[in-house]
Amino acid sequence: MITSLKQLTHLRTAPHLSANERQELTIKLCEEMRASDWFTIGVMADTKALALRSYRALELSQGWEILPLVASTEDIGPVYLKANQKTGSLRIRTEHGLGSGILISGHGNDESQPSTMWGPFPLDFFF
Repeated sequence: MITSLKQLTHLRTAPHLSANERQELTIKLCEEMRASDWFTIGVMADTKALALRSYRALELSQGWEILPLVASTEDIGPVYLKANQKTGSLRIRTEHGLGSGILISGHGNDESQPSTMWGPFPLDFFF
């Protein structure tokens, strides 16, 4: 049973989570994210469509500005999506050998706030 965000950091692929685990982790994640000024997101998925759908669900759930897709692969297969709120960019590249899931990194506007990473969360975590 996953009871803390820290337990996820040692995983290569997002675990299957029960409804109770999702609820508890959502509350904890929202609390942690409040301390950050901006975010970078990584989505590891089997297809470009799934990666983009998972990321857009995260944007919607957080009320974030929708980032434009500035670069994307046309290849079929596994991908890595990288979104950066500071630069306002969203890119998707082909990437083999990754796990599956959503990684969220919180950042501060100055050097006094260290970056923090959470995840991997299941691709459907924010649906």
